[in-house]
Amino acid sequence: MAVTRSAAKKSVVVDRGTSQMSVFVWEGNDKRGVKMKGEQQSKSANLLRAELRKLGITPTVVKPKPKPLFGAAGKTITAKEIAFFSRQMATMMKSGVPIVQSLEIIGDGHKNARMKKMVGELRADIEGGSSLYEAILKHPVQFDELYRNLVRAGEGAGVLEEVLATIADYKENLETLKGKIKKALFYPAMTIAVAIIVSGILLVFVVPQFEETFKSFGADLPAFTQLIVNASRFLVSWWLPILIAIIGAISAFIFFKKRSLALQHFLDRMILKVPVVGEIMHNSAIARFARTLAVTFKAGVPLVEALETVAGATGNTVYEKAVFRVREDVAVGYPVNVALKQTNLFPHMVIQMTAIGEEAGALDAMLFKVAEYYEQEVNNAVDALASLIEPMIMVVIGILVGGMVIGMYLPIFKLAMTIS
Repeated sequence: MAVTRSAAKKSVVVDRGTSQMSVFVWEGNDKRGVKMKGEQQSKSANLLRAELRKLGITPTVVKPKPKPLFGAAGKTITAKEIAFFSRQMATMMKSGVPIVQSLEIIGDGHKNARMKKMVGELRADIEGGSSLYEAILKHPVQFDELYRNLVRAGEGAGVLEEVLATIADYKENLETLKGKIKKALFYPAMTIAVAIIVSGILLVFVVPQFEETFKSFGADLPAFTQLIVNASRFLVSWWLPILIAIIGAISAFIFFKKRSLALQHFLDRMILKVPVVGEIMHNSAIARFARTLAVTFKAGVPLVEALETVAGATGNTVYEKAVFRVREDVAVGYPVNVALKQTNLFPHMVIQMTAIGEEAGALDAMLFKVAEYYEQEVNNAVDALASLIEPMIMVVIGILVGGMVIGMYLPIFKLAMTIS
């Protein structure tokens, strides 16, 4: 319960039965007459009033918490918030804080309404006798199959706090890796998009003004200038159908990409062949594979089951299919390194490191080293890509915008030469 005075920070214990919990805001006075306020989940306002009186608080206002006009349900729960949740849980459980109390502290500290609600539901389920695995099973969007399997393994082995710390490390590293890749691809895409938008604005609003001026010259325009004028006329006449076509094409692409496995596989295969970017995606998929398998294997998940979970974590359908093939080979008795070699997709170093790990009985440790190496390779490739793309972007912008400006001034230069 969030209150303004430390005296009222004690937990308000309510009966969490089958009825739906709601969030109420309250105001009241303590025994000294000091005004206090806060918010608390409860089944009803009357029940909350009774609980406040037990704490020595005389409630003056108890009402449902108003929903904001926009985003009433709160913002989406992000992967970073799940990573932070895992870190908080691991830290508090290692410090000896009971799991229910840990969830209460975490829930009260969140500003995201959806996250607060989810943590409250987890707490209610565990108070009702469920395990953490059974509680998170009701939230498959926020806690994926990998997360659930690791928690189940941690609870079974009695090392839940260690598993949660490992999950937090894994998710933090994964988000850092994703951030690097997004940064590498987002900057050039946005820069080129802005250049195209600026060019469109020039064609629609600026070039027609120049065209009126050129008509007063009474002379033929240079071929390059005439090309720009024709493009401007076309865009002015057809800008709405063009805009609708672009939006429709993008929407259709997103729609079919989400629903067509064949299209996803084709795109993933193509992006792996793109110079520089393809190398980044290769290294990223290998890093995810190695770190995810290391985490699951270290947590005690059986190898075959771990490989099935790992497949979807590679972030690329080409590697996903390869990992499923590895799982099938391992299930019939092949060593992991042999199964990896049969895919013709994993580098020699990964295969050798895996073989050494299997022979030494330290497969998870070797896979962690593989993950660290390829994550560093991604970082280096992203830095190299940024250095390579910046001059290319300048060239693109120069051609689009600079070429258009030059084309507009060519008739003026031609007129000045004629006069002179």
